[in-house]
Order: sequence, then structure tokens, then C-alpha cells
Amino acid sequence: MLPELAETQARGEIARIYAELRELCAVPYVSSLHRHLATRPGWLEWCWSAVRPAFVSGQAQRAAWAAAADVQVAPLPPLSHGALRLLGVDAAAEAHIRAVCESFVRVSPTNLMFVALVRAQLGRAREADRGRAPPAWTPPPALPALPAMVDMQHASAPLREALLSLSNTVAEQPFVPGLYRMLAHWPAYLAHVATVLGPRFSDPHTTAACHGIADRVDAASAGVLAALPPAPIAPPRPPAGEHGEVLELMTRYRKTSPEMVLFGTLLRDALPSVTACPARPAPRGPRSPRSASRRRTRGA
Repeated sequence: MLPELAETQARGEIARIYAELRELCAVPYVSSLHRHLATRPGWLEWCWSAVRPAFVSGQAQRAAWAAAADVQVAPLPPLSHGALRLLGVDAAAEAHIRAVCESFVRVSPTNLMFVALVRAQLGRAREADRGRAPPAWTPPPALPALPAMVDMQHASAPLREALLSLSNTVAEQPFVPGLYRMLAHWPAYLAHVATVLGPRFSDPHTTAACHGIADRVDAASAGVLAALPPAPIAPPRPPAGEHGEVLELMTRYRKTSPEMVLFGTLLRDALPSVTACPARPAPRGPRSPRSASRRRTRGA
């Protein structure tokens, strides 16, 4: 697995950046992309300073959420409350699962935008900080706290096998997205997820939908970049010899993040409707990243 700096271990400037990422992306955790960059000396500090104005203004998030909002693939089979109970998911767990899915639908487009802007800023000439304050913007309310990610090293052999079946390869190492590591708290449900999503990894319609999400966010990043000041001199730009490896790693997220948008949407929409369980209202995300309704997927 890729090395990461856990949120509980962050100190000083890294802790401050983590807090801003949570606030501005309106999610209760920091993505694995940023947790990994934090293990590389100077990288997270420089990347965040280079793109921060676009996130403080909300332009990056709004553009990313709008670009990733349209999910056009066949839905997953819907699950009833009874089926969920047989899978070991009670009412409280159902609310947690819905929040997990909502969180990844919300944060994954902003990760794509972050990657696109960082790549562009690395290619720009250096410039002293202009001191231009970004316009005020209020992020949407954050989603509720999520379950911790299951530690792969302490997972049982069957659970680890299920998780690895949902993994990608990043930097020649298996990478299991946080979505699945959180859902692993309910092993029978995760087994269901692995079963229904497995065929989608090689499905051409799903692949095309993921490419479409990434392409739309990339296209939207051009407008965001146009209003973004060139990267400042301080903090120091990471050594040029490290750029290729980090950019290659970021390119992998261009594959994983669209999957999180798509599969997070499909898993969320396969849950029983919120109106069917009025006693436990589900957390809602910002308007832009969520699909308008299940009919979007059904109509594909």
C-alpha cells in the first residue's frame, strides 16, 4: 500500500492543510492522495499553496461538482431494508453507508480538479505571491463523521481477498480506495459490493462513463486555471527530479477518482429510498455532485 500520513499524526503546517481540505471540500476526512503527498517532503505544502486560491473561492469545487454530476450508466439492483439486514446492515449502518457513498461522490471530483490544477501549475513559470485575496465563499455543510478505514493488515483473509478484488495498482502497489475500506466494516455487504461491481470494472459503458467524468473535469479546470495566480515562490517548488513520479501517481487518481464518483453514486442509489425510512434521514451532499435522481441511471 502507498505510504500515508494519517490525520491523527499530522502536525504543524500539514495539520493546517488537512483542516482546510476537510472544510473546503465539505467532507469529514482527508483523501488518500493528500495523505500520500504529505509523506513526500514539501509536496503537499507546495501543491496546496499553488491551488489554494481556487478552493478558497469555491471555483474549483463548484466546477468539479458540476462536471461530475451527470452519471449515465445502468443502475445496480436495488436493495430492500430486509436484504440489508440479511447482509448485516442495520438502520444505523445503513445511514453510515449512505454517508460514506455521499462523501466519495462529493470529494472525488475535487481530487480530480486538484490533480488537473497541480499538473498545470507545475508547468507554469514561478511568480512571487501577488497577495490577492480570493473572493469569499461558504462551503456546504460537511457530511457526518465516517467509520474509520479497515486496516488491510488486520483484515481476515476472506475480507482482504474481497478488498483486493476491488483494488487498483498505483506506483506498482495495490491500492484499495477508501470507499471499500470503510464499507469493510460490514463484510457481508462488502462481499455483495464486490460481486455486483466486479463486472463493471471491465464493462465498456462503465469505462466510458469514467473517462467522461475525468475529461469533463479536465475541461472545466481550464477555466479555473485562468483565474488562478501562477504558483508562488514560497514554499519551495519540489525538486524537478521528483515531478515525473508524482505526476504519474496523480495520473492514476484520474482513473480511481471517476470510479469513486460512479460507484459511490450507484451504491448510494441502490439503497432504499430515504422516504422509506423517515426516522433516519440520510446526510445530503452539495447539489452539484449528486445525480438528480435514480432515473438518471435507470434511463441510461
